[in-house]
Amino acid sequence: MNKPASKLVVEDLHLQYGDNKILQGVSMTLNPGEVVALLGASGSGKTTLLRSVAGLEQPSRGRISIGDTVLYDGANGVEMPVEKRNLGLVFQSYALWPHRSVFDNIAYGLRLRGVPASEIDSRVNLALTNLGLGALATRLPHQLSGGQQQRVAIARALVYNPPVVLMDEPLSNLDAKLREEARAWLRELIVRLGLSALVVTHDQTEAMAMSDKILLLNAGRIEQQGTPEELYNRPQTQFTAEFMGSNNHLSGRVAQMADGRALLEGEGWRLWGAARGALKTGDAATGIIRLERTRIANGAGDNRLRTELVTGMFLGDRKENLFKLGAMRLRCYGTPVPDAGGSDCYLELPQDDFWVFAAPAAAAAPAT
Repeated sequence: MNKPASKLVVEDLHLQYGDNKILQGVSMTLNPGEVVALLGASGSGKTTLLRSVAGLEQPSRGRISIGDTVLYDGANGVEMPVEKRNLGLVFQSYALWPHRSVFDNIAYGLRLRGVPASEIDSRVNLALTNLGLGALATRLPHQLSGGQQQRVAIARALVYNPPVVLMDEPLSNLDAKLREEARAWLRELIVRLGLSALVVTHDQTEAMAMSDKILLLNAGRIEQQGTPEELYNRPQTQFTAEFMGSNNHLSGRVAQMADGRALLEGEGWRLWGAARGALKTGDAATGIIRLERTRIANGAGDNRLRTELVTGMFLGDRKENLFKLGAMRLRCYGTPVPDAGGSDCYLELPQDDFWVFAAPAAAAAPAT
């Protein structure tokens, strides 16, 4: 199942319904053998972008190409039909024919295209083998588990030997435990077969686990793109920082700036953090730190907060604790160390992991 080495390029793509702008100048590249995850909240435009590449939505402006083949070009009136784009499609609903066997579900599209029977047999059997479905070829969809049905849908997409596979929430129909197993299996399959895939998901963990690159969409625009590590560890905007990971937030004002650091001040506390964006003394700002980088300390010290322990929650592999700091709530993993037998605990927020972003103008309010 070797795929043609073709690059998918989307340039300045726009799409709107009436006055509702869904995509606002999206540009991206999917290199051969690469997996790109389209990540974002509901309504961010990620599924619309995928459907535009598939030919199921008609953009108003921009260009889409794979290698030398132009799929869409608004300026020159090019709009290639879906069936001629030769893309592998896997949607949330697996849409399997209930009365056809696994083999026939996978072979159906090849038969419609008039592929010779001998070639159909070899291509379907190869797809079945690659996805571990060989023993299930004669079964009907209702005789399969959800994970097995998912594999059949993926095999059907791969049997065309497409240059790019498009997946829209491919794991959404699976329960939580099977979903974890499936994303590992799907990532292994992608790497083993050298697939080029564009995957839509709203699950950040799924996006990080499966992809080489993430495009985080916000209101029809790309907020940030890069490797999973870049988006998680080096967010460029507050939106990216908040969307990725589980976080603690502290609101206050910038009391001092020094060497790329900002001293964020609130009622009864002061914390140094890494300044993000244009900040100056007196600005309202928000400090953000990942839960796993917030530490339980054994006493007062630099960049530490004295908080009150509210409750703890057992999560199996770790314990999550809820602390109170005035009107704010902070969470932290680990075993609390109460101060002198009471409910007060100290939390440490390391400077390099505590990012300080300027508050949006509408949200700016003085710290008390």
